[in-house]
Amino acid sequence: MKMNILGGFIAGSTLVASAAYAEDTVTAVHAFPETLIYTQSFLSFVDKVNEAGKGVVQIEVRGGPEAIGMFQQPDAVRDGIVDMVYTPGSFYGGALPEKDAMVTSNLTAIETRENGGIALIDEIHQEKMGLKYLGWFDSGVCYNLWTRDEPTFDADGNLDVDGLKLRGNNVYNAFFTNYLGAQVIDLPTGEVYSALQRGVVDATGWTQIGLIDLKWNEFLNYRIEPCFFSTDLGVIVNNEKWESLSDESKQILQDVAIQHEKDSVEALRTKRDEDFAALEEAGMKVVTLEGEAGANYLAAAREKTWERMKEVMAEQPGGTDNYDRLVELFYKLD
Repeated sequence: MKMNILGGFIAGSTLVASAAYAEDTVTAVHAFPETLIYTQSFLSFVDKVNEAGKGVVQIEVRGGPEAIGMFQQPDAVRDGIVDMVYTPGSFYGGALPEKDAMVTSNLTAIETRENGGIALIDEIHQEKMGLKYLGWFDSGVCYNLWTRDEPTFDADGNLDVDGLKLRGNNVYNAFFTNYLGAQVIDLPTGEVYSALQRGVVDATGWTQIGLIDLKWNEFLNYRIEPCFFSTDLGVIVNNEKWESLSDESKQILQDVAIQHEKDSVEALRTKRDEDFAALEEAGMKVVTLEGEAGANYLAAAREKTWERMKEVMAEQPGGTDNYDRLVELFYKLD
């Protein structure tokens, strides 16, 4: 009888120990196809977590937009259908307009991690969407306007967009429509190649890198400077899932995310320089807005987007309480 009791105790203890050290699994999807440089950056982060988290926590990637549509992914992580999503904040800007602080930022994740900006964004995500904002990846890369035909300018050197079939999206539409006065055609990333091929659009905003990955350079021949905005790609995690993880799992995920914020800044700047060199060697022309026209162009990109952020914030619980603080933390005035 004593042996039976002892055996049961040992077996029970083993089960408890196994449960205590069970490996956490986090399911994830990414917004863009696997071939795009930004997705490759996220998958690198996953590899780092899975290496550091052996026996503790593993990320299980379920795929990209073919698994869950890119615009449905933010709702999917909020609703717990998937645990983690790597996506632009602009894909859920209606629910969280504060992401425009990142869009207009001239700082990197490194600086905004240090000054408390990312902590504030995390707090807002948790309050408004029930999401943990784990990290701002691939920052420090800005956007250009890319065109098929040589751009034209008015007498004051301002960009003339009359007749331009400009592809838009939620990242830069406030700038394109409210300042440039463009009539944009909204298209998701996956449809732009065919739209360029068929002549539906002949210009688009896009980041400094990735044009070659997407093969849009087959149709686009000019890059307009200066560049504007910043990428707002980040990793969001369902808050209930986050709270269910062991402390060790949380620490590994957060530590690796912070390191990847740093690593990705350097890696993508290197990639930008390589892409620019390859594009220019293939015939890409660079056209620059000079002087006051260039300064006004940059100011409008920032200020029209801040206006949008403030207007949408004002319609939501909490109003514009965080507006001034967000601008302060994510934008450094010269």
